[in-house]
Amino acid sequence: MPILQAVVNIAELLHQKGITDVVVCPGSRSAPLTLAVARHPRLRVRVMADERSAGFVALGMAQQRRQPVAIICTSGSAVYNLAPAVAEAYFQQVPLLLLTADRPHEWLYQQDGQTIDQVGIFGNQVKRGYDLPADYTHADARWFIERTLNEAINLSRLSPAGPVHVNVPLREPFYPTADEAFTYERVRVIDVLAAPPTLPTETWHQLLAVWDRTERVLIAVGQLPCDPAMLAILKKFSDELGVPVVGEITGNIPMNDSFITKGDTFLSGLTDSAGQGFRPDLLITIGNSFLTRNLKTFFRQYPAQQHWHIQPTADRINDSFQSLTTLIPAEPLPFLEKLFADVDYQRFLQGDDEDETNGFLSHWQAADRLAAKLVQQTVSDPGDLLTDWSAVQLVLDQLPEGSVLHLANSMPVRYANLCGIHERQHISVWGNRGVSGIDGCLSTALGAALITDQLVTVLIGDVAFFYDRNALWSAPVPPNLRIILLNNDSGHIFRIIDGPSRQPELEAYFETPHGYTAKRTAEDAGIRYQSGNTIESLRSLLPDFFQPGPTAALLELTTDKLANQQLFTRYKENVKTQISPKL
Repeated sequence: MPILQAVVNIAELLHQKGITDVVVCPGSRSAPLTLAVARHPRLRVRVMADERSAGFVALGMAQQRRQPVAIICTSGSAVYNLAPAVAEAYFQQVPLLLLTADRPHEWLYQQDGQTIDQVGIFGNQVKRGYDLPADYTHADARWFIERTLNEAINLSRLSPAGPVHVNVPLREPFYPTADEAFTYERVRVIDVLAAPPTLPTETWHQLLAVWDRTERVLIAVGQLPCDPAMLAILKKFSDELGVPVVGEITGNIPMNDSFITKGDTFLSGLTDSAGQGFRPDLLITIGNSFLTRNLKTFFRQYPAQQHWHIQPTADRINDSFQSLTTLIPAEPLPFLEKLFADVDYQRFLQGDDEDETNGFLSHWQAADRLAAKLVQQTVSDPGDLLTDWSAVQLVLDQLPEGSVLHLANSMPVRYANLCGIHERQHISVWGNRGVSGIDGCLSTALGAALITDQLVTVLIGDVAFFYDRNALWSAPVPPNLRIILLNNDSGHIFRIIDGPSRQPELEAYFETPHGYTAKRTAEDAGIRYQSGNTIESLRSLLPDFFQPGPTAALLELTTDKLANQQLFTRYKENVKTQISPKL
C-alpha cells in the first residue's frame, strides 16, 4: 500500500464529489497531494508556479464551471500568496477548495524552514477552515479525513458559495518508492440535499399587498453571472408591468429598449427636485456589489420607502443603500418568476391587465436615452485620436457574438460600463468586483479561457497587466485568450479621481509611470503580439485579432494619459450642461 493512503484517497474523493479541475503549485511538502491528483485518471491538473496567480486562475475556472476548483500549494509563505484570490472568491461567492500542505504542528516555532501558523490563516475570508491530522494510519483518522473533505466540498457549494480551506500536515517521506503503485480506494461520498427556502403563503400575500399599493417600483441588479432566464423575467417586469430595471455591465444587464444602463451618467449632480422624480417607492435589489458611485449615491440619498433585497440565505444583512426594510431569503430567479406570475394574475382578476403607459418607467428610459446619446457623442469627439475610452467602445462593438468578456478593475471596467454591450451580442461579462483589486485580473481571465471553448477577451490597463503578467508564465497559454492592453504608462484612474488629481505628488506617488511595453512579455509567453495608437489602426487590427488561431493574442494600444483626462473632463462638463438641466 502506498504511503499516506488517506491522502491518495483525497484525489478520488474530489472526483467522486464532482470536482474536475485542480490547480497545482510546485513544492516538496505538497508532493503527496500533487502526485495523488496528477496520477488520477479523471482529474485535469494545471500547474502554476506563482501561487498568487494560481489562486486567480482557479477563480476564473470556478466562475465558468459554477463548481469548486481545487488548489494545492506547499507550506509557508506560499499559502499566504493565495490570500488575494481567496478574498475575491469569498466576496464574489465563488467556490474554491484550498488544500495547503503543512509541517506537523509540533515543528511550529522551531526555526524549521517554510513553517508558519497555517491554521485559520485566511481568517474570515473563507467559509470555514479545517485542519487534518498529521498521522494517517489509525482508522479514526482516515474516517475523519474522509468526513472532513466531504463537508468542505459540500460547504464550498452551499449558498452563498465560497472558498473553504483544508490544511494538510504531512510527514516525510513525501514520495513513493519505485515499487509502490498508487491505488485509489473506494471512498464514501456524503451529499447534502438542497433545501431552498420557501416563503409561507401569508408572507406572499403581505408582499403582494405592498406591491399593490405601491405606485413606483424599481428593480436594481448588482453583479450577477449572465443568465438568459433572468434577463427574460426582468424584461417582462419592464415591458409588461412598467417597472424600471436598472443595471450595470457587471450585472450582465445589456443595452436594449427596456433596461436602464446609463444611470452612472444621468444620476450625477441631480437637483433635489430631479432626484425626487427618479425616487422609487419600492426598491427591489438582487445580485452582489454595484459598480458605479453615482448609482449607489443616488439610492442612498433618495431612499425608497420599502426596500426588498433578495438573496438565497439570511446569514448576513446586505444593506448597501442604507435603506433595507425586508431581506427575502430566496433564490432571485424563482422569486421574481413567481412574483411576476402572481402580480400578472392579480392584474387579470382586477381587469387592468391591458398595457398602460407608465410615467415612472418612461421618465427613467428617457433619461437613459439622453445619457446614451451624450456618451456616444463624447466618445466620438476625438476623431482619429485614440483614447482609452474610444478604444473600449470600438472593442466592445466588435466583440464576437457569444464570447466571454473579462473586465479588469480600475478604469477599463468603468469605461466598459459607460459604453455598454448590446443584447444582440450575447456577451457574458465577468469582473473581479468582490474586492475589486487589480492583482489577479489577467489570471482570472486566463482561468476562464482554460475552461471554455468560447473566445475570452480581457480588457486591462497597463498597471494591472504588468502586476499580473505571471499569469502568462506557466505555458501553454490557452489559444482562445485575447488580451486588449490599454497602455497609458500610468495608473490612469488617479488622474480621473478628484482627490489625487489635484495633488502635486500625482505622477510620482499615484500614477507611477513605468515606460514598459508588453512586446517582450508576449514573446516570452509565445503569444501573438500587435500594437496600435490610432483609431484607424485599431479598426484595421480588430477583425483579424478576434479570429481563431493557434495561439493567444495580445493587442497593445498606446494612449496619452493627458488626452484621456481631457476627454473624461469634457464628459463630466457635458453631463452638467446637457443632461442635468433637462431632468
